[in-house]
Amino acid sequence: MSRKSAFVKVSGDLYKSKEFIEKIAELSQKYFVVICVGGGTQINKIFEKKGIKQKPHGPLGRELDNFEDKQKARDILEKNQVELQDILAKKRIPATVIIPVLDIGTVLCHVNGDQFLITVYLGYDVLFVVTTHDRLEQKKKHFAHLPKIKVIALK
Repeated sequence: MSRKSAFVKVSGDLYKSKEFIEKIAELSQKYFVVICVGGGTQINKIFEKKGIKQKPHGPLGRELDNFEDKQKARDILEKNQVELQDILAKKRIPATVIIPVLDIGTVLCHVNGDQFLITVYLGYDVLFVVTTHDRLEQKKKHFAHLPKIKVIALK
């Protein structure tokens, strides 16, 4: 019998936290773990610093007008991905780390992390949303209709 699978969507605000790394170590004992690391707060800060005008986020997430802005956002997510991969490797925690960006026919398609979670829902045995305490109730409400998704708040 093959090992069950777990998909974890973690906020870019939490992926380096000791509590999160401990949770992944625990999950990796029971599941094949794939982590989707976000970075919305970091992207917002960089865009604001560089004077890049942002549209309001819609139900699907951040809409970007040009390739350069899409690439800047992807660069930030990839930085988070590499940092998390390095942390996990140093601690010998087996997990795959991905970002919520699809490259379809050479077009970069940023996907809101919550939408990404719904996209992969049917493929995984259990899914987790790791978020901040101030977002906990909103996330629980958002995913209430999907029983395999567990929402967890960390410090």
